[in-house]
Parts: sequence; structure tokens; C-alpha cells
Amino acid sequence: MVKNAFVTLLLLTFTLSLFAQQGPDLFSVPVSGKGSSIRLNPQSLKQLTDRKEYDSQPSFINEYQMVFSAADENGNHDIIVYNFETEKFTNLSKTDDRGEFSPSITDCGQYIAAVVMEPDQRQRLWLYPTNFEPAELLYDDLEPVGYYDWYDNKAAMFILGEPNKLIYANGRDDAWELDTNIGRSVKKRPKSAEIAYLSNSKRSEEGSAALMLFDLKKKTKTQIGYALQGSLDFIWLDKKHVIMARGNEIFVRNMNSTDWKSVGIIPIETHQNITRMAYSPDLNLLVFAMERK
Repeated sequence: MVKNAFVTLLLLTFTLSLFAQQGPDLFSVPVSGKGSSIRLNPQSLKQLTDRKEYDSQPSFINEYQMVFSAADENGNHDIIVYNFETEKFTNLSKTDDRGEFSPSITDCGQYIAAVVMEPDQRQRLWLYPTNFEPAELLYDDLEPVGYYDWYDNKAAMFILGEPNKLIYANGRDDAWELDTNIGRSVKKRPKSAEIAYLSNSKRSEEGSAALMLFDLKKKTKTQIGYALQGSLDFIWLDKKHVIMARGNEIFVRNMNSTDWKSVGIIPIETHQNITRMAYSPDLNLLVFAMERK
């Protein structure tokens, strides 16, 4: 009973933290170069959303569209599709009794997945067909899900608890526990069978979490240096390069190097603290969320 009460409190704290940000907005900035030579072009910075409500967690679903989680004036979170060609927004979901977070395209390309806060406060992974048919629950027994990514049409999930766990849904009644005490970023390394995440159990002398890889084919775990100090979110640019942000500055690191290299600063006075990011190599574009001041 004590453990269940703790998980309920942790789940509530996690959910409230999504609303605690001061109305994050989404921005896009063109980039030039590749890998460690990537650079921002802040003179072409564009603000995509401009509302007091929550707009965050962007993810590209093809070469010209992205999805993100957005709250309406009543605090209901829905999945929104943004088209970079038409500059139009479309609701993929519009629900009053539940909230959708962390949307992303599945491996098969037929669904947008999302972490759904259900009416009874259960937090599970659901699939939303791209043809706008009704959503369906993916895993009924794996919860509460915080974040996730895909390998081989199956999800590797951050499961809230004491401690947080990294779980891979290999098959029915076959959930692999990959690690514990992990951070919130779970990202598949491109062109590999590896899931990358941050380990709070291993830290540098400065306090940075270890950046880890779990190979789902070999079932091996490898550390590839440390996260940028003070940052919780990372994404892959390509198979070898990771980017993270701190304040209004973005950094890149080759996984075989120990040094984080600045790629540019976002010069804006109305917002601060870059968090969730998404990168499109097709558009040479970086999208990110920033909190309103």
C-alpha cells in the first residue's frame, strides 16, 4: 500500500510538472553543416506558436510535418500536426476527458503514438491512426509510462516508479527491464538496435548524468560519456552526434568525444530555457520549446 501511494504521488508530481512550465512555445531555426560542424542560423529564427498555454514535445513524422502536445484554455492536452509547407495546424486528437503527451510516429508509419493521461489517471501508451480512426491502447499492463521510443515496432519506455525504470516491450508477457533510476529522455540511436538514455546512478564529478546505450540485439549496456551539465533532454542528429541545450544555447557532441561544442545561441528576450527538441535532416531545421519569461 505504501509503494502504491508513492507511485500515485510520483505520477501526480510528474503530471503537474508538465503544467508547471510558463507556457512553452515552439520555435524553428535553420541549421547548416552536419555532425560536429552543425551551426544554427538564428537570424532566420521563427516562432511557430504564441500562446500562454502549453505547446511542447515536438517530433517530426515525415519530411514536412511534425506533431506536438498542446493544451487548450481548459488544460486539455491534444495532439497537433503542423505542416511546414502550408504553415497550418490540424488537430489529430481533440479530447475532453484525457490528455495526450509526447506524440511520435511509430516504426510502421501508420500511427502516431502518445502517452495518454486517462480519465482514471492511468498513464499508458496509445496509438492514433494517421487516417483519424479511433485510438487504441497498445500495452494494457505497462504503466505509468512517462516517455518512450521505438525499436523493431516495439516501445522502450520510461516507467515511473521507485526507482524509474527503462522497460522494453519485447512481446506479450515478455517485458525486459533494461535499467533503473533513469532520466526522462529515451531515444533510439539512428541506424542501430541501441536505446540511449541518461543514468542517474552514474554521474561525473560535476554531477552530470551518464549517457548510456542499451543494445537490444546483444543485450549489452555501454556508457558513452556524460550529458551536458544541467540538461535533461537530448536528441540524435545522426548515428554519431547528440545535441543538448542549456539556457538559450545549444551544444553538440560526437559520441566518441568528451567535449560538448556550442553550435549557437538563440537571441530572444521573451523566452528562456530550451527544452524539447526535434531535428529534420530533410528540412535542415531544428525545432525546440522555450519557456515564456
